[in-house]
Amino acid sequence: MPSGQKLSKTRNIGIIAHIDAGKTTVTERILYYSGRVHKMGEVHDGEATMDWMLEERERGITITSAVTACQWRGHSINIIDTPGHVDFTIEVERSLRVLDGAIGVFCAVGGVEPQSETVWHQADNYKVPKIAFINKLDRVGADFERVLDMIKDRLGASPLALQIPMGVEDNFEGVIDLVSMKGLVWDDELLGAEYEEIPIPSGFMEEAARYRDLLVETLADRNDDIMERYLAEEPIEAGELQRTIREETIQLRLVPVFCGAALRNKGVQPLLDGIVDYLPSPVDIPPISGHVPETGNEETRPSESRAPFSALAFKVMMGQGRKMTYLRIYSGTVKTGEAVYNPAKNVSEKLARLLRMHSNKRERMDSASAGDIVAAMGLKLTTTGDTLCSRDKPILLEPIRFNEPVISAAVEPKRVQDQDKLMASLGKLSDEDPTFKFRIDEETGQTVISGMGELHLEIIAGRLKREFLVDTNQGKPQVVYRETISEAAEHEEIFRRELAGQEHFAGVRIRTSPLPRGTGSRFTDKCGNPDLTEVFLNAVRQGIREAESAGALMGYPVIDIETTLLDIQVKENLSDEMAFKVAAAMAFKSACAQAAPILLEPIMEAEVLVPEEFIGEVINDLNGRQGKIGQITIRGSVQVLTASVPLSKMFGYSTTLRSLSQGRGTFSMQFSHYDKA
Repeated sequence: MPSGQKLSKTRNIGIIAHIDAGKTTVTERILYYSGRVHKMGEVHDGEATMDWMLEERERGITITSAVTACQWRGHSINIIDTPGHVDFTIEVERSLRVLDGAIGVFCAVGGVEPQSETVWHQADNYKVPKIAFINKLDRVGADFERVLDMIKDRLGASPLALQIPMGVEDNFEGVIDLVSMKGLVWDDELLGAEYEEIPIPSGFMEEAARYRDLLVETLADRNDDIMERYLAEEPIEAGELQRTIREETIQLRLVPVFCGAALRNKGVQPLLDGIVDYLPSPVDIPPISGHVPETGNEETRPSESRAPFSALAFKVMMGQGRKMTYLRIYSGTVKTGEAVYNPAKNVSEKLARLLRMHSNKRERMDSASAGDIVAAMGLKLTTTGDTLCSRDKPILLEPIRFNEPVISAAVEPKRVQDQDKLMASLGKLSDEDPTFKFRIDEETGQTVISGMGELHLEIIAGRLKREFLVDTNQGKPQVVYRETISEAAEHEEIFRRELAGQEHFAGVRIRTSPLPRGTGSRFTDKCGNPDLTEVFLNAVRQGIREAESAGALMGYPVIDIETTLLDIQVKENLSDEMAFKVAAAMAFKSACAQAAPILLEPIMEAEVLVPEEFIGEVINDLNGRQGKIGQITIRGSVQVLTASVPLSKMFGYSTTLRSLSQGRGTFSMQFSHYDKA
C-alpha cells in the first residue's frame, strides 16, 4: 500500500471514560469482532486482554494505559485503553497527547461522571476529535436522552445522535441507525458477531423520525447543499451526510453519538464503522509543530513517511528488568538499529528493537513510519515527554504536562539489606510514572514516596512487592504542603567568602511580592546596573529557582511569588557566577522570612453521589472535615454533592462514606488548588 494511502487508512484512537463506564469491555469487544483476539476477556472474571497487570485483574480497574492494534474495513486502528480512576489521570493525559481521536464511553445510568469530565476536558486541551458511545443501555435506570443532555450541559459539547436505542433496560433489543434509517439487531447465539438490518419497528418510527429530523437540521446549518435539499424536501444521500459529519467532527464542532450494551455484545460493530468513518487519520489533523533547538524558530512536520523523522516518547515501562519506551511517530521513517537524536538531553541513542504491541504481547518490526504507535528497546536516557528526531534535522516537540503529587507516605524495606534494591526499584517506577516521585528526607532520613492519591500509593507498594520483590512497611500518608508569602519585602544580601584561597563576592538586592493563588512564581529583572551581564543574571535566576524548592517556614516548596531583581554589586576579579547564585538564594530566603510567610495546603474538589435519605449525614460529616459545600444536584435517583475539602481531612473517607450510606455512596476527588492552611 503506498504510504499516503496507508496513512489515510490509519486511526490512532483512545478510549476514555469515568471508572466503571465499560471502557475495557468495549475494547475487548472491538478486538474480538475485528478478529484480533479469539476469546472475549471479561473484566469481572479478571481476564480482560488489556488489563494484564495483576493489580488490574484483582481490582477490576485499568491502571496503566495499554496499546493494541486491529484491522477493520481495510483500516489499521491503533487503540489505547486508558484508566478511568482519578489517581491515574497522567496515563490519560499522555495518551491523549499522542492520539488523533478518542471515544468517550458513558454509562447510560451514571451519564457524565466527574472523571469523564476531567478526561473530556483533557482531550479538549489537546484538540482531539471525539465520538461518544452510550453504553449499558440494558441496565436498570438507563436513560439515553438524559445522557445526551448531560454531554451538552456538562461537557459543553454538541452531541449529534447517529443512533437511538430500540427499547431500554430489559427491553433493549438493538439500535436504530439514523443515517441509513434501519434497525440493527444482534444475534445472541453468535456472541453478537453478526447483526442484521431490519425495517424500523412501527413502535419506534415516530421517535426515529424526530431524531432523524434533528440530525439533518443540524447538518443543514453547516452545509449549504444539505440545506437546499432539506428545504426542497428532496432525499439526501447517506454518503453526503457522512462526509459532513466527518468534517464537523474533525473540526471539533460535533460529537457523533453511538449507543449499545457492550457486555451484551450489542452496538460495537457500528462503533468500529464510526471510528473509520468519522475520526481523523494522521493526514486529517494539522501537522505537528515544534521548535528548532538552536534557533528557537517554530517549525512544522507533515505527517509523511518521506519527511524528516520526528517522534514523541509518551510512556516508559519496565518489563522483566528492561526498559521499553512507547513512541508516537509523527513524521518520517525509522529502522531497527538506527541512531536517533534526543534534543532535550543532547544525546544520540540507538533503537535496538522496534515492537508492535498488543497489550503486553510483542511483535517485532523492521521499521516504523509516520502515524505508527510502537514500542522501542534500547533507549536508556529517553524519558516520558522527550522528542526523538534525526540529528541533521532536529526539532523539539511540546513536552507533556504533568500534575504534581499531592499525597506522600514514608516507606522502608522490611529487611535492612533491601534498602539499595528499594531505591533502585523506586527509580524505575518513577521513570515509568512522572506523577510518582520519591526522595530521602534530609531531616528524618526517611524515604518519602509521593503520588496522586491513596490508591496510587497502594498500587506502588503492591508493585514493589510483586515485580521487584521488595517487601515494605508504609507510614501513614502525609500531605504535601506548599508555602507562600502574604506581603511584600525587600532584602539586600552581600556574599563575601574565601573558598580554596580565592575570594568570592556578590551583592544582590531583591523584592519578593505575593501573587494570586495558582499563578505560579515568576522572576522579573528591573536592575538598571550596567555591570549585570547575561551570565550574572542567569546565575541570580537559578539561585532563586533553587531557593524556591524550600521555604522559610517549614521547608516546603514556595509558590505564587514574584521576585524582582532591583540591583547588584560587583567587584572586579572577585565576582563570579557561583557567588551570584549563592547571594540570590540567600536574599530570597531572607526576603521571604520577612514577608509574613504562610503555609498552604492542597484543597480537593470532591464529588459525592449518595441516595437522598443519607444526604444530611454526609453534609454534616463534610462540614466536620472543614469542607465547603458547593452545590447539590439530582441525578436520577441519587443526589450529587460537590464540595471543596482539605486533603488532610479526607484520609479514610471512603470507609466513612460507606458506613454513613449503608455502602451506597460513592465519591471521587481531584486536586483543585492550594489555599491557606
